[in-house]
Amino acid sequence: MPWNDNANPGPWGSPPSGEGSGGDKQPPKTQGPQGGGPRRPGGGGGPGGPDISATLERLMAQLRSMFGAGGPGGDRIRPGAIAAVAGAGFALWALSGVYIVQPNEAAVVTTFGAYSRSETPGLRYHLPMPIERVEKVAVTSLNRIDIGGSAGADVPEESLMLTGDENIVNLDFSVTWRVADAAKYVFTVRDQEDAVKAVAESAMREVVGKTTLQDILTTGRGRVQNQSAELMQKTLDGWGAGVSIVEVQIRSANPPQEVVAAFREVANAGQDAESAVNEANSYRNRVINEAKGDAAKLTQSAQGYREQSVREAIGEASRFSQILTEYKRAPGVTRDRLYIETMQRVLSRSNKVVIDGKGASAPIILPPDVFRAKTPTARVVPQAEGGETVIPSPGAPR
Repeated sequence: MPWNDNANPGPWGSPPSGEGSGGDKQPPKTQGPQGGGPRRPGGGGGPGGPDISATLERLMAQLRSMFGAGGPGGDRIRPGAIAAVAGAGFALWALSGVYIVQPNEAAVVTTFGAYSRSETPGLRYHLPMPIERVEKVAVTSLNRIDIGGSAGADVPEESLMLTGDENIVNLDFSVTWRVADAAKYVFTVRDQEDAVKAVAESAMREVVGKTTLQDILTTGRGRVQNQSAELMQKTLDGWGAGVSIVEVQIRSANPPQEVVAAFREVANAGQDAESAVNEANSYRNRVINEAKGDAAKLTQSAQGYREQSVREAIGEASRFSQILTEYKRAPGVTRDRLYIETMQRVLSRSNKVVIDGKGASAPIILPPDVFRAKTPTARVVPQAEGGETVIPSPGAPR
C-alpha cells in the first residue's frame, strides 16, 4: 500500500480535507491513469509512487497553520512562531563566534575595535560581531622581500648604492622575515610589508656606506649581511612592529654596467700583482730554507769533525801514555816492537820487495799486483766555501 494513502498518512500527517486554518482550500488530488493513486509530476508516475507536489502542499499548509490563524480579518502571526524564529536566529548568531586557529596561526581578538587578547591554535570562541572580531595571522610562515629587483629585472632606484670609498655598487638582496608578535604586528604598523622593505633598504644603504667596494665584491659580504640584519631588527624593535628578521642574503653585487669593463681590467691587474707577489714569496722561502739547510749541514759536519779530532787526539795521548809506561818497564823490548810496527806500516804501502837471496837457486817470479800502486785510505773534510780537503790516513805515503 502506498505511504501517502489516506489510510496510512505520511510523515506530515493526514492532508486536510477542506480549508486550512488560514482559509485556503486544498486542491483535489490528481488521479493516475488507473485511478489508483496520485499522478507524478510530468504524468509519469504509476500507482503507489510518492507524489512530490502533494508533499510540498502539505508542508506549506503546516507552515501556514504555524504562522497564522484563520479569522475574519485574514491571517495573523502567532507569538510562538515569533519566539521560535527569534530563538533560532539568536542561536545562529551565538554560534557564529566559534572559530578554529590553525597550528601556524595566532588569533588577535578585538572588542569594539580595541585589542582584547591573543589566542593560540585550537578551537576558540569569541563574542559574535559586532562585539568582538578576530584577525588571524600566520606566525610560523617565512616571508621574503626582494629588494633591487628580481629575475634579472633590476630596479636602479633600489639597487644602486654608494660605498664607503665613494664608489657605486649595484646590489640586489633578499630579506626573510616572520611575525614574532601577532598583536604588535596587527596594531603597530599599517602596511607591514612596505615597512619591512623600507627598513631593509635603509639599513643596507647605511652598512654599504661604511664598507669599501672591494670588501662588498669579495670577502666582506657575510659581514655586510650580518650587520644589516642586526640594524633592521634594532629598528623594527624600536617601532614595536612585532617582526623578526630571519636572514639577509645578498644575491648579486656588481659595479654599474657602464664601468664593468674598466673594473674587470682593474681586478685582473690586481690578481696579476697578487700572483707575482706570491711567486716572489715562494722563491724567497725556498732560497731561505735551502740556505738554512746548508748552514745546518756545515755546522753539523764541523761539529762531527771537531769531535772526531778531539777523540783521536785523546786516543793517541792515551796510547802514548801506555807505551811510555811499557817502555819504562822494558825499554829494549818496547823499542824493538815500535820499530817493527813502524816498518810494517811503512812497507805495507810500498812497492818495494825485499828478497832474501841466501840459498836461492831458481829465478823468483813475483805476481804483477805487487808492483801496482796502492791507494791510501783517506777521509774527506768539507770546507766552509763548499770545497773538500783530502786528509790521508796516518802512515799513508804523502
